[in-house]
Amino acid sequence: MDGSRSLPDRLDDSLTPRAYLLFALATLLGLAHHVDHVVRGNHVGWPITPSVNPFTYSLAIYPLVVLGFALSLSGRDSSRYWSVVMTLGGGMLVFFHLSPWAVEPPGDVILPYSNPLFGYVAFVVLLALIGAVLVGAVYTIYLSRRHATAVS
Repeated sequence: MDGSRSLPDRLDDSLTPRAYLLFALATLLGLAHHVDHVVRGNHVGWPITPSVNPFTYSLAIYPLVVLGFALSLSGRDSSRYWSVVMTLGGGMLVFFHLSPWAVEPPGDVILPYSNPLFGYVAFVVLLALIGAVLVGAVYTIYLSRRHATAVS
């Protein structure tokens, strides 16, 4: 990578500022949701407790996000990478929280709080996370296809 080039010149040109905003928003909402797990004390796993469970595996998203930003900041075409990460992440969030087979259904997010307002805020954060990730998936698929068409 050429160190003399400015950051905007090094960014992946298949992505837009809106895409980076979606990645950042989804990451912040994901952090808030993981903190919520710890605060309400259910569905928590390693490294907070000794057990390994879906919470533990869901922490893998953070190294994937770091890798995505590293690819993007090095100027590589990362729109396809982001579309895969966002699509799989959105699918997993919906499966684990909203599907008929949900491991952590809405009641498990809302009911542990003694004040229902906190439970509903936690659930709104979860819904916002799912929304941001799914919008990010659709948008990065669009960007990836647009970039592939422009290159060919």
